[in-house]
Amino acid sequence: MSSEVTIPVVEAVSANEAPVSTIATIGQHEGQRVTLRGWLYNLRSSGKLLFPTFRDGSGTIQGIVPKAAVPEIVFETLKGLTLESSVVVTGKVRADSRAPSGYELDVEDVTVTQRVDDANPFPIQLKEAGVEFLMEHRHLWVRTPRQSAILRVRATIMRAAAEYFDTNGYTRTDPPILTPNACEGTSELFEMDYFDDEKAYLTQSGQLYIEATALALGKVYSFGPTFRAEKSKTRRHLTEFWMIEPEVAYMDLEGLMEMAEGFLRHIVTKVLETHRGADLKLIGKDEAKLEAIIAEGAFPKLTYDEAHAMLKDAYAAGKIEKPHEYGDDFGSPDETYISSQYDKPVMVHRYPAAVKAFYMQPDPKDPAKALCVDVLAPEGYGEIIGGSQRVDSYDLLKKRIEAHGLPLAAFQWYLDLRKYGSVPHSGFGMGIERCVAWLCGLEHVRETIPFARTLNRIYP
Repeated sequence: MSSEVTIPVVEAVSANEAPVSTIATIGQHEGQRVTLRGWLYNLRSSGKLLFPTFRDGSGTIQGIVPKAAVPEIVFETLKGLTLESSVVVTGKVRADSRAPSGYELDVEDVTVTQRVDDANPFPIQLKEAGVEFLMEHRHLWVRTPRQSAILRVRATIMRAAAEYFDTNGYTRTDPPILTPNACEGTSELFEMDYFDDEKAYLTQSGQLYIEATALALGKVYSFGPTFRAEKSKTRRHLTEFWMIEPEVAYMDLEGLMEMAEGFLRHIVTKVLETHRGADLKLIGKDEAKLEAIIAEGAFPKLTYDEAHAMLKDAYAAGKIEKPHEYGDDFGSPDETYISSQYDKPVMVHRYPAAVKAFYMQPDPKDPAKALCVDVLAPEGYGEIIGGSQRVDSYDLLKKRIEAHGLPLAAFQWYLDLRKYGSVPHSGFGMGIERCVAWLCGLEHVRETIPFARTLNRIYP
């Protein structure tokens, strides 16, 4: 039998009992008695006045406990309570513009579900702690208000991302996590033993598989975990992350860029609608920067050549340290500079085909360029979306696979898609964690996922 407990926003109760509320919805009960189920986050005292702060997963609220206003047992119980002890609290909701949530709770009664032992206190105290210590205690760090707020924003982003496609005629089709080959070679994949001495790999992308379902269903997307074995230590990389990938039959690069803009606007709108105020303020994100993204005016678009010229001028003016070599992909400092020139995501398209994946369609006007796009987020967060129009010619795709030194037999099923009713089609991938880092203004992606997996971190 499951031990999971569902906490409703409001429970049916007798006339003499206080309804159960969450902190997030407590404003609906202004002037009324409510019951909260949660934990003690902090406790301050001033003589005969206690100021306990409670959390319940939806937010935090400060309680007010005058000694003269409550039974002695209630006052003494709260006064001796330890941090992160679990409690059920009853009190009257009072509006207070000075409070972060806009409300405070005049506490009347408390029941302690479990008191944390004084001899073994909660390890994360209300003071600065090192990143390694916090990551080692990630299972407890997620309880702190800022980390909880980040995870609530993450959930909104994931819900909004799926909602955009679900409400625009896309069908979700999930690709396999175990694959016999890679999208772009096996150097960055986690290899595992499969049956009968065969090898399998943890997927780095569902793209190739949803190209197949796009040609069956027209408009599809996948949403799930992906894995990269590259030994990167940058603030933008995880070895396990979540990716959403749409793919559309009969869509060209221009249609893809239009779709990507609508998708990002929808996500930012939902984050502002859901988290404007308490959560974004707690995280430290300037709401004006999010509002600028969805303000009137299209996302700026630059060709690779235009972006290179911008970097060339920036280097000449001493604004960046290293010159960008034409023909190379853009590095993080290059992307940071380009995106810093705009307050909206900027779309850089038509990169040299030589630095892009084998499956990208060449530009018919200049075959040395690929019909691809990288969407660079403002504020130096780099690429958040990467996509392209796919090669739709059997002969060209076969030639590209061979040129990249990939095993032709492993891609035979992928080539079949070009033999039977091939059409122009396009898609992109967006890593959820980079999007969370960008919209929350986080320095490192390790805070964007409940339990980060990095080059040196697989515990807890």
